[in-house]
Amino acid sequence: MKHFPFEGRYDIDERLAYQKLNDEPVFHQKAFQELTVDELYELLRVRSEVFVVEQNCVYQDLDGDDQESIHLWLTVAGNVVALARVCPAGTHMQQVSIGRVITTERGKGYGKQMMLHAIEVAKERFCAKQIDIEAQEYAKGFYESVGFKQSSETFMLDGIPHIRMTINI
Repeated sequence: MKHFPFEGRYDIDERLAYQKLNDEPVFHQKAFQELTVDELYELLRVRSEVFVVEQNCVYQDLDGDDQESIHLWLTVAGNVVALARVCPAGTHMQQVSIGRVITTERGKGYGKQMMLHAIEVAKERFCAKQIDIEAQEYAKGFYESVGFKQSSETFMLDGIPHIRMTINI
């Protein structure tokens, strides 16, 4: 990612406008209560587009964990290209977990950037020493590339083979 010229001379809105005009990736991070209605709508729209429509999987996305989670998304030219949520221990899973990981533009490294950022957020916001995920089995190699290791046998979740994966920090 390029650095904004004259860093420190412009406010955050000017920097975001510069990044948007120049197609530079911009990370966003908010607790549920901080999300605007439009941000929440866009995150839920992308989640539905990928998990329900693209993967043809009917499931209950609104599971009650969003309210306690930190929501992360990456935009390029104002469009969401990746997202994830970081859940505190005791919500979605016993340990701190990362879920709802999506990239809308595959093959550009956005998913890996998002996962590495999510791991840092889990450490910073929830003091994570261990992070668990429920990964779709086909994505095992992707999650291994950022340090996760398989920690369960295959199980079915919403009609799709999944595995639990863990990273110890």
